[in-house]
Amino acid sequence: MSQPRVVITGMGTVNPCGLDVETTWDNIVNGRSGIAPITLFDAAPINVKIAGEVKGFDPANYMEGKEARRRDRFAQFAIASAVQAVRQANLTIDESNADEVGVMLGTAVGGLQSFFECVDTYLKQGPRRLNPFTMTMIIADSSSAQVAINLGARGPNVAPVSACAAGADSVGLAYETILRGHAQVMVCGASEAAITPVGIGAFDRLGAMTRESDNPTRACRPFSGDRCGLVMSEGAGVLVLESLENARARGAAPLAELVGYGCTCDAFHISAPLASGAGAAKAMAMALKHAGLRPEDIDHINAHGTATDLNDPMETRAIKTVFGERAYRIPISGTKSMTGHMLGATGALEAILCVQAIRAGMVPPTINLTTPDPQCDLDYVPGAARQLPVRTAMTNAFGFGGHNAVLILQRYEEK
Repeated sequence: MSQPRVVITGMGTVNPCGLDVETTWDNIVNGRSGIAPITLFDAAPINVKIAGEVKGFDPANYMEGKEARRRDRFAQFAIASAVQAVRQANLTIDESNADEVGVMLGTAVGGLQSFFECVDTYLKQGPRRLNPFTMTMIIADSSSAQVAINLGARGPNVAPVSACAAGADSVGLAYETILRGHAQVMVCGASEAAITPVGIGAFDRLGAMTRESDNPTRACRPFSGDRCGLVMSEGAGVLVLESLENARARGAAPLAELVGYGCTCDAFHISAPLASGAGAAKAMAMALKHAGLRPEDIDHINAHGTATDLNDPMETRAIKTVFGERAYRIPISGTKSMTGHMLGATGALEAILCVQAIRAGMVPPTINLTTPDPQCDLDYVPGAARQLPVRTAMTNAFGFGGHNAVLILQRYEEK
């Protein structure tokens, strides 16, 4: 029996560059950054003053006020993005198919703001003043469970937690769930809302974040010789995956096809990647093998590109390891230069951007890349988007703990 094909039929997102896929894509291809001064809390005591906040988001557009108050911001983002994705997929979930529709939404840190508020209330007012919904707002599977409840999806439900690789892993594992025949449809991706005093303060203490604040839109500079650290952001990205057979049966139009997934671990350090890029390279090679593709088949890469001294040279080495001389001819986009780093959610958003690149024949730019770095000497599409046909795209996501996740997406073609 031949392996089922898995297609993408719907996508949704809320992120610093837009409250839906269309707006996000318009801002990304036009090089507009979503990074700005922090407004969600008073950042005066912290060295970091900027972030990629989701601006203008109103949960009332997706849920009742009572329900919004019982959900952490990261779960609100997930529900909004899932509603958008299911709507685009024109997917109706009812008794006829509920058991065949699963949800897999990951996160790096879960309900961090709710946890912060819980501790603050406990210390100031005591345990009897704790919000009775605190625990369900904190837990990492809150978004995955709440989306399933919201949609009535009774199939497999898991919340992968693999740091900043969580979104890509969620999509990859959802893909494998369909391949195994454990579901026909998977609503998958990740969400994050870690722009909190603890989230920003802790990352700053780690030494991973830029402290530049005078020019927020220029602060994140992936692959540039003057890069000075990541910019934290928030948001969610959700995709609807389904078997091609199921999509055809209900008349859904595939946006693209997911053809490969690779997942490895450096097993080296809790916060630093393996400098050689060996683990990341193995994940890329695994995704290619799984897809039955050769290095020359990849037309575009959306890089992890965090603008840190540790990631960018490592990722460049990994790409060269896998692609050899062809690495110099592949347009590579560092879209975190505009979105910032949405932690676990970024991998899902960047998969969406790959689908958009395939459909539009347009490769997003890496903005702010003006200073050459001898260690990062590939084609990172500096400054402006580039019009070119993209049949097959790869997206990389790497996370603390040495997690490496790679997805390969392809233009849908009848066979």
